[in-house]
Amino acid sequence: MPSYILNDGYGLSQILPLFIHLYRRAFYMIKRVNFQYTEDITVVNREQFEVHIRLYDGYVNKINEIDGILQNKPGREEANATFSFYRECKRGETFALNGVILHELYFENLGGGGGMNTPNPSVTEQIEMDFGSYALWKEDFVATAKASRGWAILIYDQRSYRLRNISLDSHDLGNIAYSAPILVLDVYEHAYFLQYADKKTEYINRFMEDINWEVVGQRMGIY
Repeated sequence: MPSYILNDGYGLSQILPLFIHLYRRAFYMIKRVNFQYTEDITVVNREQFEVHIRLYDGYVNKINEIDGILQNKPGREEANATFSFYRECKRGETFALNGVILHELYFENLGGGGGMNTPNPSVTEQIEMDFGSYALWKEDFVATAKASRGWAILIYDQRSYRLRNISLDSHDLGNIAYSAPILVLDVYEHAYFLQYADKKTEYINRFMEDINWEVVGQRMGIY
């Protein structure tokens, strides 16, 4: 008997797709980013930061759980737009994955309190072109954050070739297709309530002093 034939009668052609499936599943698992609190982060204290990180970890775990379920093709035949298990999986997929990505972008663009709180010239030039001045952009971004229930995001709109401040009331509600997030602010209460309680405006103002413009500039440089 050839060595690649198993005792139960299954050959390589039968088991190879299974190995490929398991490999792809392991390869495509979302890995958490190991964010650490540093003294450069001034908008939140260590306790608030670490609580927020635990929430982020939950989104990483959930998107991997959902991906595992979807790879098993659950209930595709019964998929229905009113209600079905498959519909709920697909809704959860975008919510959880956006929850991962937006939190990573938010944590990455913190830390300007350590001396990186000045926009570089290319960022300033684009902001002035699209908003009239840095002060007008800041006024609009702060107002967007106050008005939002979830996220305030400075995006680059690749359809109209300009920056916009947008509001997301949920991870998967309000995104503009074909746009790129440049600066991300989490205004869900979980992001600040432990430290600021109901003082949302104070949190927003402190965030504006803690933007890591070096990271923002790197994102702008891609587009």
